[in-house]
Amino acid sequence: MDRVMSTALCSSGKAIGLKEEPGFDGRVVVYPSNQTLKDYLSWRQADCHINNLYNTVFWALVQQSGLTPIQAQERLQGTLTADKNEILFSEFNINYNNEPLMYRKGTVLIWQKVDEVTTKEVRLPAEMEGKKMVVTRTRTKAVPLHCDIIGDAFWKEHPEILDEDS
Repeated sequence: MDRVMSTALCSSGKAIGLKEEPGFDGRVVVYPSNQTLKDYLSWRQADCHINNLYNTVFWALVQQSGLTPIQAQERLQGTLTADKNEILFSEFNINYNNEPLMYRKGTVLIWQKVDEVTTKEVRLPAEMEGKKMVVTRTRTKAVPLHCDIIGDAFWKEHPEILDEDS
């Protein structure tokens, strides 16, 4: 079965007049197989990691070493992952592997069934009027996860994502 993923990029947060309503770039992409979808999402997560590592080092150089943005960019030009990790550790005592997963892996949103517990006041029958009852409802919500989706563990833990019926 084909898989579909949509993305939207919102316009800038600046105030705009009625002539320029906010817009977004909406895309729908059809993936021919589950493996192609997994490969695409893995690539996106790897890209998140690469960008975050670069930005972590870049801003450490600017904010803590006092380099200008141009100097920091020149310093990082041509560096590899190992070089960036070494700069972070030797110059700023930061072990990138200890940074929160949210930054290293990004955020994955998946639909999950979640139990919501609420308190409701009973209206009928008369003998129960005014009493409060705890009500649990199961709802499907987008749940943010900060985890590795490149390996098989994520897909084994959430097989419903690739189910034919989902």
